[in-house]
Amino acid sequence: MNKTTWIVAADSSRARIFEVAARERRLLEIEDFLNPEGRLSERELISDAHPRLHGSTGQNSAREETSAAEHQIDLFSKKLGKFLDKARNDHRYEELYIVAPPRFLGLIRRDLSKEVGKLVKDELPKDISWLNARDIERYLKENG
Repeated sequence: MNKTTWIVAADSSRARIFEVAARERRLLEIEDFLNPEGRLSERELISDAHPRLHGSTGQNSAREETSAAEHQIDLFSKKLGKFLDKARNDHRYEELYIVAPPRFLGLIRRDLSKEVGKLVKDELPKDISWLNARDIERYLKENG
């Protein structure tokens, strides 16, 4: 019996989950999580989230801006980890491959449950989440 394989292609603003179709080994996109805050500049995040943080000079500290952006990315990674854990509990996949830029890959790794971590067959520290499914398929065949 073939194992159901999922591939997660993610960055801080988007996570796409593909299932490998058994016979033809094509990727079928089954989930697409968006984190628009992962694309916003830190200044946009701060001004939207905390309009009263401006001091008398009207400037925010770099630390406040960075922490707001990082917080949104952190929440996104945790959401992805919870989804993958629930999908594992529902027996939706048996093998997992993760492709993400190095920094976000570290966050995902941290937010995976121990049980999901055992299903990870490989990780690729690249940002290919913006490619279409066929190009991701081609990239993984050439580099995986």
